[in-house]
Amino acid sequence: MTGRRYLTRTAAPRRPGRGRRPVHRRRRRQGLDAVGLLVAAALTSALLPQARQWLERHGASIAAIAAAALAARVLLPLLVKAVRRGVCAWAARRRRPGGWDIRLLDGLHHTEFEVAVRDLMRRDGAHDAVRVGGAGDNGADVKGTDPAGRRWVIQCKHRRDGVAGAAVGTPDLHVLNGTGRPVHGGDVVVLVTNGRFTAPARQFARSQRLHLVDRVLLGAWASGSTPLWELLPHLPAPRRRHPASRRARQPQPNEF
Repeated sequence: MTGRRYLTRTAAPRRPGRGRRPVHRRRRRQGLDAVGLLVAAALTSALLPQARQWLERHGASIAAIAAAALAARVLLPLLVKAVRRGVCAWAARRRRPGGWDIRLLDGLHHTEFEVAVRDLMRRDGAHDAVRVGGAGDNGADVKGTDPAGRRWVIQCKHRRDGVAGAAVGTPDLHVLNGTGRPVHGGDVVVLVTNGRFTAPARQFARSQRLHLVDRVLLGAWASGSTPLWELLPHLPAPRRRHPASRRARQPQPNEF
């Protein structure tokens, strides 16, 4: 047949790896999968009773261990803090024959030092003394009212090295002077340290009617029984009479 051309399509070459697996390989893979399932079922049926017995025997112990681990993770930090606070409180309240030794105050943490100053104020009769030190304290660590009705505002500066540590300077007094009376309403504004003060700090305190308690005065206050308001000079006038003096001035029954 002339005049016609017949086009023949050639099959595209098959890409390597794209063909189907031989039948014998698929059957071998299926047989291996079936054997694996049978082995897994046999092992499970053989080990399941033993696992159940082991869990029944040790389940309570495992649960107790898990509960103990969870409790330790949650409660252990709280327990450590509570023990530390208890030990610190015991150390701060520890007495020696003559009172509180200044070396005991040197070994305290700065927060424990504030607690010790609060306890000294309570010992002397300021039963409402509280520790307010911390973030946002506005320069006051301890506040309380003495028996004469005067409001005390105290800032504490602890030095671990005592008198050998850095001296307290005027910047700390500037903060205390700016908040002691206007913010906290203090009648007596005091800065207490187990160290020392610089000469400019003492001069500034005198000019602003601030009271300083250095290491020597703190040792006398802590180791004795004399209240701080009897150790500091030039205090403001009492707001009210001391109860003891009021009772002493009351007329006796035989008086007119």
